[in-house]
Amino acid sequence: MLNALAHPTVAALAARLSVRVPAEADRRQDARLAAVAAVIRVVEREPELLFIKRAEHEGDPWSGHMAFPGGRHEPGDGTLEETACRESYEELALDLRAGTILGRLDDLAPRSPVLPPILIRPFVAVVAPDVTFAPSEEVAATFWVPLSVLAHEDSRAEHVMTINGASARFPGFRVHEHIVWGLTERIVQQLLSLLNDDADISV
Repeated sequence: MLNALAHPTVAALAARLSVRVPAEADRRQDARLAAVAAVIRVVEREPELLFIKRAEHEGDPWSGHMAFPGGRHEPGDGTLEETACRESYEELALDLRAGTILGRLDDLAPRSPVLPPILIRPFVAVVAPDVTFAPSEEVAATFWVPLSVLAHEDSRAEHVMTINGASARFPGFRVHEHIVWGLTERIVQQLLSLLNDDADISV
């Protein structure tokens, strides 16, 4: 873990998260609270970001989507950071407390009116390179993707879907045969924006 925290990319990210004030979204009265974890490991000096592919469930608006581990805040959680930790453990048997939580990013809410009202708080965590998972039935697959790959223009993609009979296009990132888009894409953009000034994420 010490090696990961000493990596220039992780160190730069930790420094910037420690001094910036994350934006807190206005919460609609009927909006649920949720939290996700953007999890990073360093393998052979390459920082990698964890994605999950959610299992397909009828009636779930995020069914089958590429995402970060996380979910809705429950009354027993206390803080949203605890929500991110609990959900990561329930979905993957991933103990974020065994790593380091670097901080959090700006709050987000869905832009599409067809999605349920929810406010999502993303946290950034670093875990050991040899971390293992035991995915629950909520998770269909897991992927580690180098940050340097996500930062490359070749990873940019587009997700097209039909909303109320009209075609809508959303920016995204290509991860293998999948597209990361929507709220998860916006979180990735936040991460990359914290590193695009002077941090060399390929070091």
